[in-house]
Amino acid sequence: PQPEAERIAMFGTTLAIALGGIVASRQLHADLLHSVLHSPVSFFEVTPSGNLLNRFSREMDAIDCMIPDGLKMMLGYLFKLLEVCIILLLATPFTGLWFSVRWLAVNLEFLGNLLVLAAAILSVQGRDELSPGIVGLAVSHSLQVTGILSWIVRSWTDVENNIVSVERVKEYDNTPKEVGCFLPAAWPTTGNIQFEDYGLQYRKGLDWALNDINIDIQDREKVGIVGRTGAGKSSLALGIFRILEAAKGRIFIDGIDIAQIGLHDLRSRITIIPQDPVLFSGSLRMNLDPFDTCSEADLWKALELAHLSSFVSALPQKLDHECCEGGENLSLGQRQLLCLARALLRKTRILVLDEATAAVDLKTDQLIQSTIRSQFGDCTVLTIAHRLNTIMDYSRVIVMDRGCISEMDSPSQLLRQQTHFYQMCIEAGLV
Repeated sequence: PQPEAERIAMFGTTLAIALGGIVASRQLHADLLHSVLHSPVSFFEVTPSGNLLNRFSREMDAIDCMIPDGLKMMLGYLFKLLEVCIILLLATPFTGLWFSVRWLAVNLEFLGNLLVLAAAILSVQGRDELSPGIVGLAVSHSLQVTGILSWIVRSWTDVENNIVSVERVKEYDNTPKEVGCFLPAAWPTTGNIQFEDYGLQYRKGLDWALNDINIDIQDREKVGIVGRTGAGKSSLALGIFRILEAAKGRIFIDGIDIAQIGLHDLRSRITIIPQDPVLFSGSLRMNLDPFDTCSEADLWKALELAHLSSFVSALPQKLDHECCEGGENLSLGQRQLLCLARALLRKTRILVLDEATAAVDLKTDQLIQSTIRSQFGDCTVLTIAHRLNTIMDYSRVIVMDRGCISEMDSPSQLLRQQTHFYQMCIEAGLV
């Protein structure tokens, strides 16, 4: 049976490694999660999703299990080796000299055999002073050295191999992170947006997606953004939401440089109705109000304004109706109207429509446009237009061409100039 002191020491070692491993693992996981969640979208565009899954699964499993087990085994055999060394030093004092001189000069097998030989020779030389019991103890323990050294090397190799997981997890600490500053709760109080010498690139070294953009959009102004495919219309929306970070210049909203605002704060204060409506697996209620901040009456009012109340009322479970992943059990028009209802519930000072009606029929388009005009009158509205007739009554139209602003004025003035916008209106049959 093991002595009481040895059992206590073994328990203390196991407990210390377990607690230390838990603390280290939790801290590394928290740092990894914080680093990934605060990385810009460009990081996810260049980082394969498999790499991220590997960091959170295999690498964390190695940190949770393999490294503590390896350390426990290695420390156990190191203490066992220390025990053997102490016994040999006490029984045959000169054995320690052999052990230290030969440590780096010979392989493990030879070292172990050499230690046994040394213990045996010194025991014979000191047979007059040593008792048979001490000699037997020294020789029997020296026979264990070869196996102990082999296990120490093996466990150390396992730890060294798995410690790479820590390096891989810590690697993401060096990725660019979003910044943040204090924002008033009511920001933005006005919908003023300013672009100053703004430039955008999808990748460093590529051509400019946007270049030398200078715009001053006033509060409550309705601005249409038009242009050919690839002209840079959607890139403006990407810049406002900081899906891509500015390559040069700045964007100000309410006088605050958005590059200094945390992404969550920025995106939670601006509303977008995208071209591809986004719904999640869950109830209609969850899709309309994911954070459960609106009352039942508000939800039904938003559905009524989005011309969906009759459809939802006819459903057996009404607001608790389950949506499939991506909203596949709803039509495209219904999904787009649900996105409109969601925007109505948020009612921020700035609304961006990224070709929100490009994939719906003309009737649904008219419903969306009429609701936007009546319910977002106090908001600044930026519309990336697919159908030119939807922006003909806007205060200004920005015509994009090859990442630059080619024209910017009221629709009536642009028609009188008979340039790019005029040609687009002719092609659309509006002139």
